[in-house]
Amino acid sequence: MLSLDKEYLENQAIPLVVSGVMRKLGQYQGKQELLFHQRPQLLKTLKDLAIIQSSESSNRIEGIIVSEQRLNEILSKNAPPKSRPEEQVVGYRDVLSNIHANFSQIDISPETILKLHKDMLKFTDLSGGTWKTRDNVIEERLPNGQWITRFIPVPASRVPYFMNELCTRFHRLWNDEGVDRIFTIFGFVFDFLCIHPFVDGNGRVSRLLTVLLLHKVGLDITKYISYEKLVEDTKESYYDVLQKTSQGWHERHHRLTPWIQYNIGLLVNAYGKLEAQVTVVEQARGEKSEIILKAMDQLPTEFSIGDLVRLCPGVSRPLIRHVLETRREEKKIEQAGLGRNAKWKKLI
Repeated sequence: MLSLDKEYLENQAIPLVVSGVMRKLGQYQGKQELLFHQRPQLLKTLKDLAIIQSSESSNRIEGIIVSEQRLNEILSKNAPPKSRPEEQVVGYRDVLSNIHANFSQIDISPETILKLHKDMLKFTDLSGGTWKTRDNVIEERLPNGQWITRFIPVPASRVPYFMNELCTRFHRLWNDEGVDRIFTIFGFVFDFLCIHPFVDGNGRVSRLLTVLLLHKVGLDITKYISYEKLVEDTKESYYDVLQKTSQGWHERHHRLTPWIQYNIGLLVNAYGKLEAQVTVVEQARGEKSEIILKAMDQLPTEFSIGDLVRLCPGVSRPLIRHVLETRREEKKIEQAGLGRNAKWKKLI
């Protein structure tokens, strides 16, 4: 709420490096669009993995741990959860999956945020979908075991007002063409964290809201590379930035820039990881294509796909067909016959 003021945002000193990073985001988006058409199977695999990583990481950041074996069983094989941590992981998975699939139909309102919280905890016996009824503080435990107060959120009695005001200001800025929506997104999520409207689950809901809003501006990289995993991998920086940025929030003396820089950096990192994943797959694909070509050289002038399958264990039949079609387009082989008994004939 305090960050979602146009005058406040205009007075933020946004470093020039942010502009460069924003341009880089645009370039990565263009590459991703190309990948959607070229590598649908790879993107499906990454999507399945990202859901698992996100559900695990977002909970693990909050100290909610599930063993790797059980994580695989409840998320990949849909085994029923047997403990509260498992229930929370499955709940997060379901809400995140719904966001990926239906983000355009999910509006930003206090009611929506309450529903996200309720659905996230729906498998547990925890109270979900209600604002906090008692004041809370954000504490940190030092290495020597001492607890210190890091931030004092909005009092419980003021939460309904602040959440209504937060959503109202969000929509005002969202529809203002003079404000970049990326800044609106991260300002909104930051103020949500400072309000801290729930007794428990604020961090997880903030990450769900981040993914939801990134989808709404076309940054759906979080479908394929886990935003939550990136936060977990930089957890020390995450808490350090929150600590620095929240200083003076109640008086509107805080600087939002470090928080914006941190999150934009995560997005660039995500696109970089996507590009790296594709490169690895392309290299493996190239190596396997070479195996197929060498196997073809060993075969007589006329051969079948079955002959290549036997000579190329571990290479998929679709890739073998792709290589054959490429060679045919190059007029180096031709197909003789149709169906399962079809033969291929070398021309040179």
